[in-house]
Amino acid sequence: MELLNFLSEGLIGYHEGWEQQRARVAARIAGDVPDGVILLEHAPVVTYGKTGKPEFRLLSEAEYGACGIELVATDRGGDVTYHGPGQLTGYPIVHLGEGKRDLHKYVWTLEEAIIRTAAEFGVAAVRVDFHAGVWTAQGGYLAAIGVKVQRWVTHHGFGLNVDERVHPGFETIVACGQTGRQVVSLSAEAKTGLTLEEVASVAARHLESVLNFD
Repeated sequence: MELLNFLSEGLIGYHEGWEQQRARVAARIAGDVPDGVILLEHAPVVTYGKTGKPEFRLLSEAEYGACGIELVATDRGGDVTYHGPGQLTGYPIVHLGEGKRDLHKYVWTLEEAIIRTAAEFGVAAVRVDFHAGVWTAQGGYLAAIGVKVQRWVTHHGFGLNVDERVHPGFETIVACGQTGRQVVSLSAEAKTGLTLEEVASVAARHLESVLNFD
C-alpha cells in the first residue's frame, strides 16, 4: 500500500484532486502502480453525487461562490457533502480482486479505519444503520463516505472532520441528506487540538490494515 500524502502542499482544489485520482485509477487498472491512498486537505467545496437532491444544498451556486465555496457535481455515490480546511480527505485507490468484490464490505473497511483512528484519540465512534459514514456514540456526524468503482478499482473515499474549521461549510448544506444531525470534529470530541498530520499518520496505518481485509 503506497501512501500519497499531499497535506504539506496546503489546500488543494477539488478538480486537481479529482484529476490525481483519475490518473492513479488508470495506472492501477493498467497494473503500473500498487494500491494506494491519497490524503489531502481540500479548498472549500460542496460536492454532490448522482442522486444528490437539490434541496440539500441550502445556497444557490452564486451564493456558494460569494462564500468562497466551489459547487461540484461528482460521479461518486452519495448525496451532498462538504470538503475544506480542517478536514482530512482520503481517496483509496485499491483494486478489489477476487474474493474482495463486495462494495458493502469495502465501505465497512473504510468506516472501520476511521473508527479505529478515532479510538486512538479517545473518541468512541460507531456505524449507524440508516447511513454510511462514521458517527460519535452521541449521534454526531464525524466522517462522510462516498465511493465509486471502475473496473474494480476504487476511488473517492472519505472526509474525516478533524477540527472546528469545517463548521461554516457544513452549515450551507444538509450533510448527506441527514436532517437535524450535528456535524462534529475529532478535536472537539477528543477535547484537544489535533493536527491533520497527526490524524493522517494514524489513519494511514489503520487504512493499510483494513484494506488488506484483515
